[in-house]
Amino acid sequence: MTKDRNVGVAMDFSKSSKNALKWAIDNLADKGDTLFIIHINPNTLDESRHQLWAKSGTPLIPLSEFREPEVMKKYDVRTDIEVLDTLDTASRQKEVNIVTKLYWGDAREKLVQAVEDLKLDSLIMGSRGLGTIRRILLGSVSNYVITHAPCPVTIVKDSSSGQH
Repeated sequence: MTKDRNVGVAMDFSKSSKNALKWAIDNLADKGDTLFIIHINPNTLDESRHQLWAKSGTPLIPLSEFREPEVMKKYDVRTDIEVLDTLDTASRQKEVNIVTKLYWGDAREKLVQAVEDLKLDSLIMGSRGLGTIRRILLGSVSNYVITHAPCPVTIVKDSSSGQH
């Protein structure tokens, strides 16, 4: 019998991160696990409103609150109905606990911080599918996280991209 696991999913509400969420639910999520939805806002914080969360991120937000538009507006995160429906279904059918953690700053550094803060057993991420030149110039979030995260990291490629 395996212990309940902490599984993180990096969520920027892009198609690739939604694919990663679906993959994590279909292939990893099991009864008793906790699924952490990790969203990184690249914008700097409004000093007066969110300074408390600048370094450590928000408190954990349960799915019931993540569903509330006014709660998400408070954190400057748009509500995505497709993601919420996927999470609701997973919560009911797979009997997993779902919570969200929001960070502000560089996605590479904050995802590694999230792995450590939340004591994740694994992290699932989508792939943006940047071409070689853009990846070299911009840097790859997934490459950085794979290199620096102290847990297994799974990159879910977009099956329709056709890029290798």
